[in-house]
Amino acid sequence: MLQKQADTIRFLCADMVQQANSGHPGAPMGLADIVTVLSRHIKHNPKDTKWLNRDRLVFSGGHASSLVYSFLHLSGYDVSLEDLKEFRQLGSKTPGHPEYGDVPGVEVTTGPLGQGITNAVGFAMAAKYAGNILNSDKASVIDHKVYCLCGDGDLQEGISYESCSLAGHLGLDNLVVIYDSNEITIEGSTDIAWSENVKLRFEAQGWQVARIDGHNFDEINEVLENSKSQSKPLMIIADTTIAKGACEMEGSHHSHGAPLGDEEIANSKKKAGFDPQKKFFIPEDVKARFECAIEKGDLAQSEWNKVIKNELSEEQSTLLAGLLNPDTAKIEWPTYEAETGVATRDSNGQILNAVAKALPGFMGGSADLGPSNKSELKGMGDFPHGRNIHFGIREHSMAAITNSFALYGLFIPYSATFFIFSDYLKPAARLSALMSLKNFYVWTHDSIGVGEDGPTHQPIEQLSQYRAMPNFYTYRPADASENVKSWQKALSMNAPASFVCSRQKLTVLKDDRAIGDVENGGYLLTKREGATLTLMASGSEVYLVLKTACALEKMGIKANVVSVPCFDLLIEQDKAYIDSIIDPATKVLAVEAGAGTEWYRFADEVICMTRFGASSPADKLFIKFGFTEENIAKKACELVGVPYNEISSCK
Repeated sequence: MLQKQADTIRFLCADMVQQANSGHPGAPMGLADIVTVLSRHIKHNPKDTKWLNRDRLVFSGGHASSLVYSFLHLSGYDVSLEDLKEFRQLGSKTPGHPEYGDVPGVEVTTGPLGQGITNAVGFAMAAKYAGNILNSDKASVIDHKVYCLCGDGDLQEGISYESCSLAGHLGLDNLVVIYDSNEITIEGSTDIAWSENVKLRFEAQGWQVARIDGHNFDEINEVLENSKSQSKPLMIIADTTIAKGACEMEGSHHSHGAPLGDEEIANSKKKAGFDPQKKFFIPEDVKARFECAIEKGDLAQSEWNKVIKNELSEEQSTLLAGLLNPDTAKIEWPTYEAETGVATRDSNGQILNAVAKALPGFMGGSADLGPSNKSELKGMGDFPHGRNIHFGIREHSMAAITNSFALYGLFIPYSATFFIFSDYLKPAARLSALMSLKNFYVWTHDSIGVGEDGPTHQPIEQLSQYRAMPNFYTYRPADASENVKSWQKALSMNAPASFVCSRQKLTVLKDDRAIGDVENGGYLLTKREGATLTLMASGSEVYLVLKTACALEKMGIKANVVSVPCFDLLIEQDKAYIDSIIDPATKVLAVEAGAGTEWYRFADEVICMTRFGASSPADKLFIKFGFTEENIAKKACELVGVPYNEISSCK
């Protein structure tokens, strides 16, 4: 029966790729034996994909998606045979790589190699913390496993080194990674570029390691049975053959990313005792065996529900309710006095602590920059028993791990680093946006205001980069009060957000907005009747253009001032709103200490960075690169056609 189940999966995968004339049959066919046995061990309920105590199964090699969909269909998830036949087609439930939210049962969007294994580490971390705060001697609320299937490509990616090192350090004994060691990549044998000893690598990182024949059902079953008593994260090196079961293509790298061909599939089916003429064929006894998952899952969840209903203490019940239903109305937001100076990284730290005090599932940490990012949650302890996670200098895995916390069902995560190092984590941030996760990024030291650390640490193009990303909201607040309102808006949305904060102190502005507010992305901060100019800015440059507008008025030039804390929200507003804050009759000058090309969507002229920065005290850098009242006033005069006269500064 095991062989028959595995062959059914193999040929479903081959048929899907063949019908689509696109895809990767090799890895799914090679992993079919392992997935068949794993299906008898994994705890899940196909009827409830959100059951909190289910085992998480992550397919890190997202290109093996035909295997994912075959497993889900056979197990009884809402993935039909017709869905399998629509593999890789527009609007189908079975896209080329598994996508969270589109496919019932897919735990996380995996595509770029290395993300999935890191997501698995994140799920295991989330489960470990959840168990530590919710379990008691009387009631076990969280006791599930996290399983991950990965390949050579996942382990070659740098992100896997980051995350697996952290998993070993934390001793995540709820994590099982099954490494599909078929020794094949797209270009041929792995030995053309890779020769490391994976067993020694993972043992050195604090993992248990087992090695099995990935096609021997007894060995697969034994190692999975033994994993139930593991004391460390477990790496199972499964020696497999790519395209196992194919007649001629078995073991060939040509099977990795191309259909096998009708003749090859037919001959392979015949060799295995299947009807070569039947496509998408599932024997009744195979379907019945896989669908045992429904009854087993219902029973397991029913028993768990009894524990939740009858065995939890009042304290546990209250905590679980607070985790499942975070109430942002309970947050006591900090307030700030106008005309005082507060760095937005400082106000952001105060905001983090206010949110954490009200929401028990709000947690996170920094890539070894907590004191500089101001990201510590005061008095809330360290992971795995507290809410401060020390990620180490691992920006990329930090973001992928917090993606899993956001997906887990109990937590609202954040992570922090310098803005310049957001480059290191962009692939994971992009996946946050693809999955519409409530995952928050704190990025401090936001511009040339970093100062003496110089151009390697001064962000230039990063604001433009993240503003260009769909469904990702980047806030660069002008002051502490805008920072508060930015968080209020971000928490109300189902999307990731970043908070780009200053190192230097920024003056808290008076709360006398003319039109709109932070929730609109941009608003009219100061309105002058008869204005011929609109000045736009974000972050530290808002106060600068406010002063410039005041100085220009003394010269007879009336300028409105628009603050844009979130460019992404502003461009979502309708034309009527945008025209109400950016008067179409005025010339528009935007000012930002970054690349700034996106401002030309609204502006006639932009004062921005056109080169990398330099090492110097911040105030001298702002002068050098033209972020001064004088330079802005000169550009403004050119725009409105008025001769420039020396200005006198204003507050």
